[in-house]
Parts: sequence; structure tokens; C-alpha cells
Amino acid sequence: MTTENKSIVGRALAGLVDTGDVDTLASYLSEDFTHHRSDSTTSTRAQWLAAVRAALGPTAGMRVNILHLLADGAHVVVHSRRRLPDGGPEIVVVDVLRIADGLIAEVWEVIEPAAQAAANGAWWDAGA
Repeated sequence: MTTENKSIVGRALAGLVDTGDVDTLASYLSEDFTHHRSDSTTSTRAQWLAAVRAALGPTAGMRVNILHLLADGAHVVVHSRRRLPDGGPEIVVVDVLRIADGLIAEVWEVIEPAAQAAANGAWWDAGA
């Protein structure tokens, strides 16, 4: 199951990352799909797909480097570094996806600008 779930996520993201193919991504999402952001907002399948389509213009040409694709049971984790186009910032993204019945049912997403990583981890260094 773990290898199959990694494959589902890989196929869903490949078209989006390579060509901006939102329809292929949509075909891998369950009807009751939920997207969660670190600011506690959530969106439905339709809301999230609309946001992805809207972001395609500003993110056209974004470089995505997937650093880790890990799976354990129903969950797949994607850790990536992304360079936004036109000199935009580099961001680090962690997506945790839950697979149910062969489809992506939920995604939790954490995005951090790479330039702020040291400052955002200062609390940890203070305790060492």
C-alpha cells in the first residue's frame, strides 16, 4: 500500500509540476477532499482546485525540487524546495497527504520562505 500511495501522489503532482495540468491532479482527489493550511484555514476540493488554477499564472516557471517523498500507511509526505519565477523567493514546502480508496482525501500544507528559516527556528536554538 505504501508504494502504491507514493505512486498515486507522484502521478497526481507530476502533471501539475511539469505542465500545469490541473485536470489530472483533480482526477486523483476524492469528492470530499479537504486542504488544510498552517494558518488553520481549510478549503474544499472545488475551492482548492480554483486556487491552484489561479496560482498557475503567477507561478508559471516555478522550479520545484522534490527532496523527499515518504510514505507510511495511508500518509505520504512530500518535502520540496521551490524557487518562484522572476527572482521570487525560494520556499520550502511540506505536504502531508492522506490517501483513501486510491484517492487523495486530505492535504496538510506548510510553506516557509527559505530566507526566514533561521529566524523561525531561533526559539529552538535559544533552548540549546
